[in-house]
Amino acid sequence: MNKRVVVTGLGAVTPLGIGYELFWDNLLAGKSSIARITAFDPEGYSTQIASEIKEFDPAQYMDKKEARRMDRVTQFAVAASKLALDDSKIDLAVEDKTRIGTLVGTGMGGIITLGDNFQKLFDKGHSRVSPLMVPMIIPSMPSGMVSMIFGLQGPCFPIVTACASGTNSIGEAMKIIQRGSADVMVTGGTEAAVTPICIAGFENMKAMSTRNDDPQTASRPFDADRDGFVLGEGAGIVVLESLEHALDRGAHIYCELVGYGTNADAYHITCPAPEGEMAAKCMELALSDANLAITEVDYINAHGTSTPINDRNETQAIKTVFGEHAYKMKVSSNKSMVGHLLGASGGVEFIATALTVMNDIVPPTMNIQNLEPDMNLDYVANKAAKMTVRAALTNSFGFGGHNATLAVKKYNG
Repeated sequence: MNKRVVVTGLGAVTPLGIGYELFWDNLLAGKSSIARITAFDPEGYSTQIASEIKEFDPAQYMDKKEARRMDRVTQFAVAASKLALDDSKIDLAVEDKTRIGTLVGTGMGGIITLGDNFQKLFDKGHSRVSPLMVPMIIPSMPSGMVSMIFGLQGPCFPIVTACASGTNSIGEAMKIIQRGSADVMVTGGTEAAVTPICIAGFENMKAMSTRNDDPQTASRPFDADRDGFVLGEGAGIVVLESLEHALDRGAHIYCELVGYGTNADAYHITCPAPEGEMAAKCMELALSDANLAITEVDYINAHGTSTPINDRNETQAIKTVFGEHAYKMKVSSNKSMVGHLLGASGGVEFIATALTVMNDIVPPTMNIQNLEPDMNLDYVANKAAKMTVRAALTNSFGFGGHNATLAVKKYNG
């Protein structure tokens, strides 16, 4: 029989706040972190807005010298991991650290460092490229640095599945614990991609909002006037434990992680499969893994990117899976306030989902003003909703056709 897995620590580094408490309060209040880009001058770009972390000081979470050897994506991961471990109150000095693993996903890796060093190469020659460039850009480094800094010697690797990276990471970490290969996993996603090359690539793909004159309403999942996603940055890291391990040390338990589904559209490099066919099957896999009936699910934290095709397909997928019950559930998108954190989005949204289940309050989807006729679920428009949430799903769907869904429920002992 698989071990039960519970959530005992939350670490959020987001544009809506650093620390899960501030992030959660701002999410419930419907605040937006989207504004004109400050990381570089976006003049001339079609998209000039993003969701940035403005007050992040890595020295608060790690040694200054170590921080200089990390790309911002890794700094975020280390900071969020420290917050999650501190929140869990786990005493690493007495734990068997060979039984604690690290699994942090990222979509883009150290792309800030890569861009900076390309510029040095073109402007000043190959001798000016940093000798630390390679370890700073590789997608495995967030997991690796978290492992090294905290001395975690269990399974350690990244998952790179674009926008599903964080969700896949948490799901695979759960499976590692269930099969007995670790007692504790530090897991989630991280991303730092607000760069000229990323903005240029996404805007030329016509995937991003160009609502530059009103950035706080630019991300509007499920709204009829949505025109693309808004890029964000940050990290969401959680501590997962076997229930037995958590009880033995008297840990505070936020919720129980009970199911995980993952599959592939096998359809297109950027567009989801028509009618959300494989997204629906992914949710069904998570429900089956969790042994949850559809009527037990009260809420879905949607992928909800604010792109025309994704929001329509995800709505159809939810209807396919839940039938008439789809109209009795709440569905909302955190991206309406925090933007799309790419590989970090699954980790941050999992934290929001865990808090939703624990606190019985659903964050809103902001900026909904006008719904299309077939977009007719309860998207918790513009105001948080208090309700009993017995169980919830959180969805992530990535470029390349990567789909991932997690199922959580209240911990009842």
